[in-house]
Amino acid sequence: MKNQKGIALVEFALILPMLVMLLFLTTELGRAYYQYDTITKAVRQAARYLSVRAQGSGIAGARNIIVYGNPDGTGAPLIPGLTLSNVPDPVWSTTGSYPVMNTVTVRVTGFTFVPLAGNVFGTRLDNIAFGTIQATMRSPS
Repeated sequence: MKNQKGIALVEFALILPMLVMLLFLTTELGRAYYQYDTITKAVRQAARYLSVRAQGSGIAGARNIIVYGNPDGTGAPLIPGLTLSNVPDPVWSTTGSYPVMNTVTVRVTGFTFVPLAGNVFGTRLDNIAFGTIQATMRSPS
């Protein structure tokens, strides 16, 4: 038993880098999910904003809601790296036959999540390119 002194400390020192890497990777995935969720909520809010306006009006306000969180376009972007160029113009369309429904679709394209560090203990962390995030709601005729 006397020879076992300090063995727990050595085992902990061997496993610590893997635990730190696992913690960091979990944190980065959490950040990516948070950014995706924030963009999704902003796109939905912009679709709601346009759904009560006439077709073709309020486009700049909707784009500002997605990027800045308000229709005025003031303040810092909700997500670092998200710009107005990631928000194409909304699309109005007509669907259905009886009753005919007018809809508006708002989307974000080309946004890329950038991790805080390029690599962790030799494990490379690549950027994550999000797919198109969109929301469609009914709009007035």
